[in-house]
Amino acid sequence: MAGIPHDHYEPKTGAEKWLHSRLPVVRLLYDTIMIPTPKNLNWMWIWGIVLTFTLALQIITGITLVMHYTPDTTLAFASVEHIMRDVNGGWALRYLHANGASLFFVAVYAHIFRGLYYGSYKAPREVTWIIGILIYLLMMGTAFMGYVLPWGQMSFWGATVITGLFGAIPFIGETLQTWLLGGPAVDNYTLTRFFSLHYLFPFVIAGLVIVHIWAFHSTGNNNPTGVEVRRTSKADAEKDTVPFWPYFVIKDLFALAIVMVVFFAIVGFMPNYLGHPDNYIEANPLVTPAHIVPEWYFLPFYAILRAFTADVWVVQIASFVTGGIIDAKFFGVLAMFGAIAVMALAPWLDTSSVRSGRYRPQFKMWFVLLVIDFFLLMWLGAMPAEEPYASFSLIASAYWFGYFLVILPLLGVIEKPEPRPETIEADFDAHYPKSDATPAE
Repeated sequence: MAGIPHDHYEPKTGAEKWLHSRLPVVRLLYDTIMIPTPKNLNWMWIWGIVLTFTLALQIITGITLVMHYTPDTTLAFASVEHIMRDVNGGWALRYLHANGASLFFVAVYAHIFRGLYYGSYKAPREVTWIIGILIYLLMMGTAFMGYVLPWGQMSFWGATVITGLFGAIPFIGETLQTWLLGGPAVDNYTLTRFFSLHYLFPFVIAGLVIVHIWAFHSTGNNNPTGVEVRRTSKADAEKDTVPFWPYFVIKDLFALAIVMVVFFAIVGFMPNYLGHPDNYIEANPLVTPAHIVPEWYFLPFYAILRAFTADVWVVQIASFVTGGIIDAKFFGVLAMFGAIAVMALAPWLDTSSVRSGRYRPQFKMWFVLLVIDFFLLMWLGAMPAEEPYASFSLIASAYWFGYFLVILPLLGVIEKPEPRPETIEADFDAHYPKSDATPAE
């Protein structure tokens, strides 16, 4: 698909021409910041800059914390306490980093659900969507390994439970688990491996973020109408778009400032609110916590993992058909990763010709239920694995898969969408009539 017609950077001075002929980095930056952007983007398009800022925050604070952290099981917990008590500003660095992970996931979940509602995964943006899901998976891996580093009780036992899931994979599970742990159990080798990967993955994420931005700069931004920018001529494109600078840069910075006020209030006044008190107790392999739970951003998928027990009929059928290869534990692992895989397959599961959910009345209802279902799964993941939470988790998990595998494909066939505006310009003028901007005589 051809790019949106717009003015490109042209060097003027001799120095600019010299640099441009050898390294056209100025043109790259100019074309990135001046990219034509649909002028009807709403406030749900602010999460990109929040995610970019948070990634930079996590890398900077992480590098600084590494200077004082010791990846050894006998010293890790003490080194974290040393950071908190003895390093100048260490408490602020650690709380910024820990709560930055939560902000990262708040923003990424808002970003994902916005994409699901407005159809940002549909052609020609399938690759952009898949790259986004890969970034999300790397975020989960990075956050999990980072949670192990303080070497508290929940760090140790969370690592024991989650890495134990890999042992459920038939034939290769035990070998894979041993390779991941560096030995037969969670120990010093596990900590050093997780430390290395936790340090490496953010830079991989940063690289994928650049590719992600490059991908949607090639296809153009989606927008609330789902109608594409007209590419027939530069004049038509200019009617549908405005340059990213200064219009959306200022808007995004204003939104980022508001988010930062809330974020720094949490860091300053309630930094441990989202943490678990057991993680302020040094890891002890001989004392198991009464209730092992992961961080809040893993809870929806943790609930799905626990929902499929040996008593569930679909697990029994799978076990019978495979001759016992797929047992309840392995089925739960498949369901947990499958819950993310179905999101990645959304571009092909959604059969509707209409991109934006704004013009799909039935879709809106099912989507609202999906959001409620996500928060319900998050709550259920924090509850004990007993009734009635087990049954509720199974029902909520069934709806999650049913939405992507059944409801989305069917809606494309049975749903009658509402009329859409012909152009982005028409939608913008409908919301912001030109007469409103005309001064009174």
